[in-house]
Amino acid sequence: MVSLFRTIRSMQRVGLREWWRQMQYIGDAKSGVMVGTDQFGNRYFENRNGEEEIPGRHRWVDFSQHEFNATQVPPEWHSWLHHIRKDAPHQDPVIQASTPPWQAPWVENLTGTRAAYKPYNTVKPKIFAWEPKVAPRA
Repeated sequence: MVSLFRTIRSMQRVGLREWWRQMQYIGDAKSGVMVGTDQFGNRYFENRNGEEEIPGRHRWVDFSQHEFNATQVPPEWHSWLHHIRKDAPHQDPVIQASTPPWQAPWVENLTGTRAAYKPYNTVKPKIFAWEPKVAPRA
């Protein structure tokens, strides 16, 4: 449960409009420093003031789309969000050195959307529907 004092303080820091948006999307009032953005337009934040947040919840993502899911977070930002990496991807020398220039851009999981992969069958069916044969009457 979020304290009233923390909610009011967050409303003062981020403004009324952003506070209302946060309450609608994530159900919590958070304020922090924007660390960076990714190719989807998602914004990543960190609250370096540790006593305000629950431990482990001081990094979060603000999705750019209304219909969002976890596959819209690229792997390098996922590792930063979950404290696998200390620095953000654009500041981490290991990620900068290990990302090959030929790597394809990250694509979210499209399952359940109109763009999902739908296989089709090219094999002749083994079972056919019954079709009655009509013989002319004599």
